[in-house]
Amino acid sequence: MPDDFVLRALFLGGIFILVSLFLGWYRRDPLLDAIPTVGFSDPVLSLISATRYIFDGHRMLKEGYEKTRPGLFKIASFRKWIVLAAGPELAEDIKKAPDSVMDNLTPIRDAFQPEYTFMLLNLADRYHLDIIRSKLTRNIAATFEEVHEELVLAFDDLIQTRDDEWIKIPIVETIQRVVCAISNRVFVGAPLCRNRDYQTLNLTFAINVVKFGMVLSMFPKPLRPIVSRILSDFPSQIRQETEYIRPMVEERFAKMKEFGEDWDDKPNDMLMWLMNEAKGVERSLDGLARRLLLINFASIHTTSLTLTQVLYRLLSHPECIEPLREEVEAVVAEDGWTKVGMDKMYKIDSFIRETQRLDGLNISRLVLQPFTFSNGVTVPPGVLVAVPASVAHRDEDVYTNADKFEGFRFSKLRERDGDGVTTRHQIVSVSPEHVPWGLGRHACPGRFFAATELKALLAHMVVTYDMKFEEGKGAPPQLWIAGGYIPRNANVMFRKRQA
Repeated sequence: MPDDFVLRALFLGGIFILVSLFLGWYRRDPLLDAIPTVGFSDPVLSLISATRYIFDGHRMLKEGYEKTRPGLFKIASFRKWIVLAAGPELAEDIKKAPDSVMDNLTPIRDAFQPEYTFMLLNLADRYHLDIIRSKLTRNIAATFEEVHEELVLAFDDLIQTRDDEWIKIPIVETIQRVVCAISNRVFVGAPLCRNRDYQTLNLTFAINVVKFGMVLSMFPKPLRPIVSRILSDFPSQIRQETEYIRPMVEERFAKMKEFGEDWDDKPNDMLMWLMNEAKGVERSLDGLARRLLLINFASIHTTSLTLTQVLYRLLSHPECIEPLREEVEAVVAEDGWTKVGMDKMYKIDSFIRETQRLDGLNISRLVLQPFTFSNGVTVPPGVLVAVPASVAHRDEDVYTNADKFEGFRFSKLRERDGDGVTTRHQIVSVSPEHVPWGLGRHACPGRFFAATELKALLAHMVVTYDMKFEEGKGAPPQLWIAGGYIPRNANVMFRKRQA
């Protein structure tokens, strides 16, 4: 994509937004008027609130949450009103709402514009989600040895420590490459997962989806195909992905034709699962390439962001490092680097979950039919309803010392409750009080794989390296973008562990 495409798109998009505001994108509705507003309600002045929400939304959410809990408040966005639930009771209402009343897909489509980014041949076919829920999750233990092997190789390649020498590492890109390598060990296998150009393609694609989706969503729908043709580089990236996987796909289809559904050394990876399950155009080389890019985006983007936030939290709380090391070493001594071992690392699990609690993203739904919350307030169709995670997770009625980071908060709760088997306080758990993975039946289907990756990555880092921020520096301030925190890059100092 052209380097200046964001500036050009923002300028053009701003003009269209202003015009559209005057054409009535912001409607008045008695049901909406009854809900308190943070910022302006006027159809013109609300543009100021919508702009502020993109860059300073946390303060707006905090103001609304504290003033209305337990209740609802609204904030203007560029395209719709967002009605936010202040309190877990109302989040539970959102969780229970049927799909015919609240739609979870439309907000995702609005954010990432899949027609113009992922460009799936059959956008309505979501067969990959069933594969993630079933095949990927069931094979976590079976593929863990390969994941750990790839993890060690990736870190050794990217962080080349020697003796007691400290080296400076740009952490965001490094974490992205490690996550890309280990994820693709399960998606396409070795050696392709180690190919630097292939990694760069998938990383660039993931970044471009977020950037381009945000810009394109600012334009009215009739203009999006035109803007996409002018600014998008996605067709070229899809062609590159196709050429990378072509040899494997052709070889595997040939073996399927010769041997049927099974043969010696049949790969056990995402590409093979897709080939087995895809139908119609999705079973073509082009269809498989597009689907792999989508799956890579979902894996790399969220896992990399979370691990970066986890590392910043850890270096800001170095007193947690030794207890984590002791736990990892004790578990590995008994169970080795295995999925069983990962499940026993309660402190590792807790540290990641606590990071998610303070740094997680909002979840939202589009209201399709009038919906009445349990407090008696009704919201009209056409608005977004959301759980403001950044403030809901700091609710003192839910969490003790809610504003304070306590790395072992959830491992202590597991010890207190005897929660060694159930998942109530574990990283993969979802509830109205903890929404980083989503809510209810629409919770992230890949969270079990992602959680195992995150735990393995953190466990490896704490037992392999000494780590610290550069002298006189700490974690960089996070960037707030329209509903969540994005960690900025920082240089982190690494050396081979000395004790």
